[in-house]
Amino acid sequence: MKSTKLPLVILTGPTAVGKTALSISLAKAVGGEIISADSMQVYRRMDIGSAKITQEEMEGVPHHLIDVLLPDQEFNVVVFQELAKRAAAGIYSRGHIPILVGGTGFYIQALLYDIDFTQNDEDTQLRRSLEEQARREGAEALYERLRAVDPESCESIHAHNIKRVIRAIEFYEKTGKKISEHNREQRGNDSPYNFAYFVLTDDREKIYQRINDRVDLMMERGLLEEVRALRESGCRKDMVSMQGLGYKELLSYLEGEISLDEAVYLIKRDTRHFAKRQLTWFRREKEVIWIDKTVFDQDSQKILRFMQDFLRERGIIL
Repeated sequence: MKSTKLPLVILTGPTAVGKTALSISLAKAVGGEIISADSMQVYRRMDIGSAKITQEEMEGVPHHLIDVLLPDQEFNVVVFQELAKRAAAGIYSRGHIPILVGGTGFYIQALLYDIDFTQNDEDTQLRRSLEEQARREGAEALYERLRAVDPESCESIHAHNIKRVIRAIEFYEKTGKKISEHNREQRGNDSPYNFAYFVLTDDREKIYQRINDRVDLMMERGLLEEVRALRESGCRKDMVSMQGLGYKELLSYLEGEISLDEAVYLIKRDTRHFAKRQLTWFRREKEVIWIDKTVFDQDSQKILRFMQDFLRERGIIL
């Protein structure tokens, strides 16, 4: 079945499930280029903590939205949507297929359904007052303010993601409407793409063990030194880039607030919690194709063949 819509392949799943290696195999098999849907790999000088793909690991496959911003620049869903659309246009012009790879579900949703964020233009005065409340009363107080008006948003936004909490409160204050309702309505739109939305998963205990092992490896590879260098260059906790897992905890250690052992413990614990929230998010998405690695006996070649067969059925590849 040939679709007149442009093709788009999505490969996502919880952190540490193995998306990167599979995405390279898939891109090589179908003539794809990869657009990163990761909120941290977009930043330069933040390589170890973001588990950023290396040039060697790319194996010649073009990657987009990696190393494009400095740590003091703000990255949000609106910026992502704009950059991803621009990258996709270039990929189509070269006769290739864009493969959106990463674990940030909101970013994926924004591109897939071309969500309109124009109603959420900045109100500088309101934003400043909300930021001041966060400084004065703490992130949890702001989070409870959001919960009072839009509890559904609290299921997908972490209490310490102050920027997103503020945007959700702003939206409600300005429009009288919950941002969760707006996003749900936008998701109900027909996608402008002929897409396949793959979610890679595995036994949960295996994912958690890989997370723990990966954090240990990051520390061995110099994550603390990476964070120290960022701090010395002027990066602060209130920057969007420094909200990433691994960065904010080690900044707390460097500022004498917690011990190094406690920082590492928190990174592991909060990354496991993050993986759980990611799975909850993807379970709510529609038209998702789940790929459980246990069903495929952990065999990446079997998984790749399954994906290719599905893409042929969908008319995305020949």
